[in-house]
Amino acid sequence: MTFSTRTGPLRTVARVALGAFLLVAGTAHLTVAREAFAAQVPSWLPLDTDAVVVVSGVVELLLGAALIALRRYRVPIGWVVAGFFVVVLPGNIAQYVEGVSAFGLDSDGARLTRLFFQPVLVVWALWSTGAWQDRDSLRTRGRARN
Repeated sequence: MTFSTRTGPLRTVARVALGAFLLVAGTAHLTVAREAFAAQVPSWLPLDTDAVVVVSGVVELLLGAALIALRRYRVPIGWVVAGFFVVVLPGNIAQYVEGVSAFGLDSDGARLTRLFFQPVLVVWALWSTGAWQDRDSLRTRGRARN
């Protein structure tokens, strides 16, 4: 399975930077910022808060490494990373709605402003990997297998 290579150096740098960002965030989940990440787990989520923080940290480490190392699979990885950013959005919304301070977000305005950066991360994942640009290649490949 090979995807198009229609990405230039700027997209490559953006993809690697996003991968590095995820590696740092994943490491922080498991170490120095564990409590801050726990503050983002919605109170209504019926799961152990620490387990959610650990699992999401491990996922971020895997996604970050995949973005950097698995260039050949960058299109499906881009979709998975974008999906991950959508899946964690309820935590950011909960932090705003519940008024929980973490990561220096100690006001409703700061927490609300942060919500507008989640779509930026989704777009970053799709653009830097060429996932949006190459979305037809996934459909074509899926039809060829059926």
